[in-house]
Parts: sequence; structure tokens; C-alpha cells
Amino acid sequence: MTITLDSLEPALSVRQVLTLERVLAGEPEVVAGASHLDRPVRWVHVAEAADVGVMLSGGEMVLTTGVLLAGDEEKQAEYVRSLHRAEAAAVVLGLGRAFPAAPAVMRRAAERCGLPMIVLHRPFPFAELTEEVQSRLVRRKFAAVSLSEAVRTELTALITAGAPLQRLLDEVARHSACPVVVTNLAHRVLGTAGERPAVDDVLRDWERIARQAGGTEGDGWIRAELGGRGERWGRIVLCGYRGDTATGRLLADRAAEALVLHRMLGGGAACSWEEQSAQSLLTDLVSGVVPARQLLPRARAAGLPVNRRTFVPLVVRDGDTARLDRLLRLLGLPGLVAELADGATAVLLSVPRDQDADALAAHFATRLRTESGPDHPVVAAAEPRAAWDDVPTGLREAQHVADAVADSSAVLDLPPVVRLKDVHLRGLIRLLRDDPHVQSFAERELDGLLCETEEDLLSVLRTYLATGRNKSRTAQLHHVSRPALYRRLESIQVRLGVDLDDFEQAASVHIALLAHDAQQQ
Repeated sequence: MTITLDSLEPALSVRQVLTLERVLAGEPEVVAGASHLDRPVRWVHVAEAADVGVMLSGGEMVLTTGVLLAGDEEKQAEYVRSLHRAEAAAVVLGLGRAFPAAPAVMRRAAERCGLPMIVLHRPFPFAELTEEVQSRLVRRKFAAVSLSEAVRTELTALITAGAPLQRLLDEVARHSACPVVVTNLAHRVLGTAGERPAVDDVLRDWERIARQAGGTEGDGWIRAELGGRGERWGRIVLCGYRGDTATGRLLADRAAEALVLHRMLGGGAACSWEEQSAQSLLTDLVSGVVPARQLLPRARAAGLPVNRRTFVPLVVRDGDTARLDRLLRLLGLPGLVAELADGATAVLLSVPRDQDADALAAHFATRLRTESGPDHPVVAAAEPRAAWDDVPTGLREAQHVADAVADSSAVLDLPPVVRLKDVHLRGLIRLLRDDPHVQSFAERELDGLLCETEEDLLSVLRTYLATGRNKSRTAQLHHVSRPALYRRLESIQVRLGVDLDDFEQAASVHIALLAHDAQQQ
């Protein structure tokens, strides 16, 4: 059975101890430190000596009858001060022969120190209270150890199975029931998990929140460092954890161990997580499944400047992600780089609005050409976008241009940054390939050649039109004689019911063929 936080008994605070039935039987009354009743109780200890603090290690609820303190106000004050110095959770005084009422000196000292002081108006066997509290604490510690082992086992199994970082974070979020964030040392978000609305709330003002919570743990913010061999390279943060702090630290520590192991076994550096984060964000932007506005907190938390910026969507065909990222850093251009499908890499530049976005994109592409040599990658771009909501459309347009360039045989004649206007009809067809009317047009125009048995004739038609209806060149490329080519062209015209010598009919067939080829990719 998997142990979750819901099955854990919460940590006992002073306030909770006072609600136990055995304690209520003693008619407890808080006489000092009422604003500190949420302190956790680590143990219960019976002590009478004035210098009791030397026997404590912090977090104890101390029970006393005050028999050794009666009649000596200095001892009474020192008793409270000693508890305060030892960071005790609270002091419980049983009223009786030594003190029929709460002593004013102890009450004032406790109030000054912020130490909860409780008196019991009815005789109460301390052994019953210690037994009750200790048994509850032991059960809680056993449950915490069980949780620790369950989390370690589940995360280790995921790592062994080759699970990605996201899968591990999802498991940590399931156990902690709060958003989980992994960052590098510069607070740049590398991964998140948890319920999407809660995660977005955390990321919306991440920079301020992360720095505010970076030094201390409070309000459920619990962190654990990531690193090894004396080097830190990141941290994992439980954001708004609602359980007790000790269990939260345990969860964060188990998660940190697993993430470090995941990195070690993956043989990669922390930057690979940054690449995964950028890939997830840019993929979501390109797909359009998630509205751009909802992705804005993730972009900001990933380190992309988004306020008063111009965004330049680029897609690089056959580009190396690591090289592109290094080039951006070298040129001082803020942006995200992520590998997409089919050898394409998306690059989203974010430049100040007072700078020339087109010139910066051209500089980036020219520098890439220079460093890459003769087999340089092609940089496709959409027009710069002033609004974040327009970025997904821009990325898809750049991807269309890159795909159209991939089909072109004249890549070397293209400018450093290729835009939609540079790929002419092929680019238009790429943009319209998913339109049902275009699909219907292609099938109608090519109906006589779309069966598998006519694939050879379709290939001849493709070459003939691509060479500008050059019969000699087409025959040469297909290694056939001119008479054999004429027979094939005649067969094509019969099957399609067209005259390829007629410019308008040939153009119509050419457009349909471009649309058909675009739909197949």
C-alpha cells in the first residue's frame, strides 16, 4: 500500500496537546504565551529543578508541580528563563500544594519570553500525559519513516525505468499535495509539477517569491539543495506545503536525492533540464493546445524577459541546440532554444522594443552561417511580434517557412533569414495545407495518379513541373529516353484529363502536387 500524506497523523502542537481528552480532564488554562500555541511538541519531559534547561534539547513540553520552586521567586523566574534558553515548546504547571494558583512571577517571565505557560486546575497524573503524547509522536515518526521509504522506493523505481524528470516531479507533487518547483541557482525554473492553476499562481510572480523564500522556510515553503561533491547547482522547493515542517523537509530531501541520482545516471548537466524546460514551453506554444496567456508565467519563470519586449520567432533547420544556445549567450540575446520534431529547432528571441528586431535576427543568422561553414543551417523567421499572445502564430509561421525551405532545391540562393515571402508559392501551400478546401482540390486534380500503381508517373510529373517542364532534364533525371518520357507524359495527361502544354492547366496541377506533397509530411 502506498503511504500518502493523508495517512500521516499531523505533528502535535501545544494547542493540539491541550485538546487531548486526558489533558482536558485536568482543566488546562493558558496563562501566558497564548500567541505561541502552534509550536511543535517534540517530546514531553517532567522536570522540577530550576536549571532544567541543561537537560533539554529543544521542543519539549515540560511538566512540573513546582515543588522545588515554591517560596523562591528568583528560582521561579530562572526556571522559565532556562526553559526559554533551551527552546522548550511550553511549560505545564500542575496546581496543588506547592502552587494553588499560577505564580505571578512565572507568568510574567513566560509572557516576556513568549513561552506558553499552562496550568492544570485539577490533579493530573503526568504519566498519563507523557504516555499519550509519546505514543502519538512515536506513531507519527514511524509513519514519517514509512513515507520516506515509500517515496525513495517509488522514485528509485522511476529512475531505474528511465523516467524523465517530469515524471519524478509529478510523483513528488502527488505525495506533497502542493506545487513543486526545481530551479537553478539563479532562480530560473527548470521544472514544475502539481495542479496547473496552483503552479501558475506560484510562477506568476516567481522572481520575487523565490528570493523572498530563499533564505528561510515559512508559510509552507520548504527547499532542499541539489548538488554533489561540494558543488550546488540547483534546488527543489515545495511551495505552500500544508503538513508539518519536519515531514516536508523529509519529502524535499528524498526528492533531492532522487533528482541528483537522476542527473548522475543521465550523464548530463543541469543545463539539460533547462533544455527540457524550454522544449516543453516552446512545444506548448507551437501546438496551441494551451493558450499563450496561460504560458506567460512559465516563460517569465524560465528567465525569458516578457515585459515591453518584441518577440522574434525563429526555426532553424538542422541546427544544433547546444550551439544555438551558446551563440545566443555569446551575442547577449535573451531567448529560449528547444528542439522540435523533424530536425527543426525553435529559437524565441526577446529583444527590447527600442532595438531593431530584424537586424538582430539577421546578425544572429549571419553569425551562425559563419561559424557553421558551407553546410550551414537555414534560419526561418516570422515577422516580429509585439504581443505575447501572437507568439504561437509566429512560431508556426516560422516552422512552415522552415518546412518549405526543406523542400526547396535552391537553398543557397536564400537570404540568411528566410521569411514567408522568400519561399513564394511553396510557402503559401505550406500554410494552407491543412485547409479542407486545399486538400479537396489536390485530390480532385491528381485523382488519376494517387493510387500506388501510379507512383512512378507521379514522380515523373513532380520532376517535370519542378524543372519548368524541361523534357530533356526530366528524361535525364529519370534515366529514360525522350520517347519513353513522351509516352509517360501522354499517359499522365490522359489519366488527369489535362494538357500540360497549357500554362494554366499545368500551374493548377503543379499547385495540387505541392499541396499533396505538403500534406504527406
